[in-house]
Amino acid sequence: MADFRTPLSRARGLGASHHGVSHWIAERVTSVALVPLVLWGVFAVLRLARSDYEMAVAWLSSPLNAVLLALLTVISFHHMHAGMRVVVEDYIHKRISKAGLLLLNLFVCALFGALALFSILKVALTGGAY
Repeated sequence: MADFRTPLSRARGLGASHHGVSHWIAERVTSVALVPLVLWGVFAVLRLARSDYEMAVAWLSSPLNAVLLALLTVISFHHMHAGMRVVVEDYIHKRISKAGLLLLNLFVCALFGALALFSILKVALTGGAY
């Protein structure tokens, strides 16, 4: 295989890392998916703001609402994780700091996403019973 790079670019070792396109596409897909989900979420919050606890539990017990809220939660946390990963990779240059922040980003997004999803499923499946 011929190497068509200049001697300077070979010396610097710069070039494509061969994984950026999939990350870029994933960020765009989650962005597009979030548009209708966020619109639905804003509409739902405005409707639920006028109701009481029992109405909110009944609303979340509906399979359609539970699934849409779970999708909104999972996609939002995935999108946040991807965006923060890009920020850390682009602007943090110390190797240890970068690794630590990337791990922290992963654990925080995974933990809070899992807690939110668990809460949604608990209310949707048990009706909010303790």
